[in-house]
Amino acid sequence: YGDLFIQGCMVPDTTGSVQTVPIMALSILTGELIWTFDTVPTRDQFGAETWDDDSWRGRAGNNVWSLISVDEERGLVFLPVSTPNYDFWGGDRPGRNLFSDSILALDAATGRRVWHFQTVHHDLWNYDLPAQPNLVELTIDGTTVPAVAQIGKTGFVYLLHRETGEPIFPIEERPVPASDIPDESAWPTQPFPTQPPPYSSLGLTEDGLSRIDSETHAFVLNEFRKYRSEGIFTPPSERGTIVFPGYHGGGSWSGGAYDPRTARLFIPSNERAFISRLIRTEGRRFAYRHAGLVPFVDQNGYPGNAPPWGRLTAIDLNGSEILWQVPLGEYEELTAKGIAPTGQGNFGGATVTAGGLVFIASTMDEYLRAFDADTGDVLFKARLDAAGYAAPITYLAGGKQYVVICAGGGGRLKTRPGDSVIAFALPDDSSE
Repeated sequence: YGDLFIQGCMVPDTTGSVQTVPIMALSILTGELIWTFDTVPTRDQFGAETWDDDSWRGRAGNNVWSLISVDEERGLVFLPVSTPNYDFWGGDRPGRNLFSDSILALDAATGRRVWHFQTVHHDLWNYDLPAQPNLVELTIDGTTVPAVAQIGKTGFVYLLHRETGEPIFPIEERPVPASDIPDESAWPTQPFPTQPPPYSSLGLTEDGLSRIDSETHAFVLNEFRKYRSEGIFTPPSERGTIVFPGYHGGGSWSGGAYDPRTARLFIPSNERAFISRLIRTEGRRFAYRHAGLVPFVDQNGYPGNAPPWGRLTAIDLNGSEILWQVPLGEYEELTAKGIAPTGQGNFGGATVTAGGLVFIASTMDEYLRAFDADTGDVLFKARLDAAGYAAPITYLAGGKQYVVICAGGGGRLKTRPGDSVIAFALPDDSSE
């Protein structure tokens, strides 16, 4: 912003040995530190009162590890803040824990807080804000409204007025289940946007279990009944809790692709349940530790919830409605058995073009696809050298349009690695 370089922070949010560092703005001319902002407020700062018993002291977490957006015209910078430390147990941090899981708007020149909106209170699910805030313009009742569209792992899109932080559509505080862990004070309510509709399922029930065949359903039903599962905000437990959307979302760092011509937002999402189990510890700072990211799967390793297991969703932000949702990716061995494409785990953003195409790779099956932005139909797909866990780019050179994707594979989804950069273009004699 101007002559300022504004950077986020990233320290471990599963250890008590470090403290979160502030957001910093540095002069790109002199290197001078111009301002800082503490995402874990201290002492008399605004928000410190949301950490009961001064539990902000020595606290890690509340990182801004994802991308930051800036509105140069209004002089505002927007930060997606992550979960507090410890991620899954909050017995030593009672309260709402600002500015965790918050969309935070700062004065870009001074670092002064202008507004914030907390999407999850006292986070116990690692539902941090994983993606860059989209700066969008809506037309509501004939009036242009500057807004921020923030996707979440929760499967919600939080639409807020860019200047004030007020919700564009109502966001309701609704009661959620209590924790059964001693000394854990799960927050009794959580924010639920009423519009647009969630792009992911909110919790898992027996009706939502996989039925790709009778043997699979019997297996996952038996497994499911071992755990707590009372909706999206069921707290972690020693017994084990089904977390759905899971740790990969809903939305992930893939983010949303915004088309300013149509005010549409295109969001890739994961639809995979996980099991959250806490284990009592002795002699450590935190009384409980998390058993790790354990997927809820069937006997063959496929997700235990019903497909689709990955989606691409188009949302009309003006009408605040879902235009279409389609599976993203497929297991070809299941398709060969006559099972409709199930979608897959995915990490990688979409790119929308003025020609009405949405390009996205991101899936484990290693394809780059082009979707019709109006209908969600697949118009093109090409196999890559490895999975493309990145956002495609598109550009013009010599009058020809190119689409380029980095195909690196590997990563959280543990597919085969690669090191290719692959470009696509229409043939020179193409009339399309």
